[in-house]
Amino acid sequence: MKILLVDDTQTMRMLMTAILEEFGHNVICCENGEVAVDRYLSEHPDLILMDVVMPVMDGYQAAKKIRALDNDWVPIIFLSTRAEPKDVAAGIDAGGDDYLTKPVDEIILKAKLIAMQRIATMRHKLISVSRDLERANSVLQRQAEVDGLTGLANRRLLDRHLELEIARCTRTNSPLSIIMADLDFFKAYNDHYGHIAGDSCLKKVADTLKDAINRSNDLACRYGGEEFCIVLPDTDQSGVKHVAEQLRKTVENLRIPHIKNGGSVSLSLGTSTTIPDKNCSADQLIHGADRALYQAKQTGRNKVVSNHDASYPN
Repeated sequence: MKILLVDDTQTMRMLMTAILEEFGHNVICCENGEVAVDRYLSEHPDLILMDVVMPVMDGYQAAKKIRALDNDWVPIIFLSTRAEPKDVAAGIDAGGDDYLTKPVDEIILKAKLIAMQRIATMRHKLISVSRDLERANSVLQRQAEVDGLTGLANRRLLDRHLELEIARCTRTNSPLSIIMADLDFFKAYNDHYGHIAGDSCLKKVADTLKDAINRSNDLACRYGGEEFCIVLPDTDQSGVKHVAEQLRKTVENLRIPHIKNGGSVSLSLGTSTTIPDKNCSADQLIHGADRALYQAKQTGRNKVVSNHDASYPN
């Protein structure tokens, strides 16, 4: 074990170090509680053996500071010439886990160290398991928010992201834009080329969307089937139309064969822009872009229509 030995008497430090090293432990020494707290943070010991009466900061004060740290738990054994029950109680109350009186009996010390070694081994196992669980939870969290086929955000993450961006843009009085995009005649594509080719097509288009967004607050989402949604905060009407047109051209330039759509895969897009207020909702934004997308579909496909420019039948 790595043991932090804290004692203001050099003779005691030397004696205890010799005994502990003979038992096979790695010893780090310091002379008062203040230094002990610093060494605890830098050395990450498995056990602390600490004198009680020391200058600058005594053992009880040091133990309380160590326990107050939002850190891993490490056992503390106090060493003291004081052997009254009230002294033992004070040590435990300060955050200690055991209390040995000086001079320390080597047999008792060795037995205590064996017990602490067991605790240290178990603690390391628990830390390892805890880290594995954190990693697993992180993976699960990501999987819960990512579309399995395309790697884009899914509807769950879109809803959460939109809620945050609406609130932020409301505070800053900034524009928030949405693009709804849909592959033209994609059912016919699947029927003709098969679902494996259809999945490959979706992945290529999704990669295009990923490459098109480069700001931390932008988000590309698979909305469902062959439909996608792009969230562009701090983007006005002309800006979102420019991004949408670039996306349309990029997908067109992929030249993915689609004989049921005039030769190659194309994308229709609808945009919606607003400066959110307290009454704005994600559904309103999406509905606006969706209506514009419908207009793009109805007027020839492979085009961009803005919700502000679209005309709808009464």
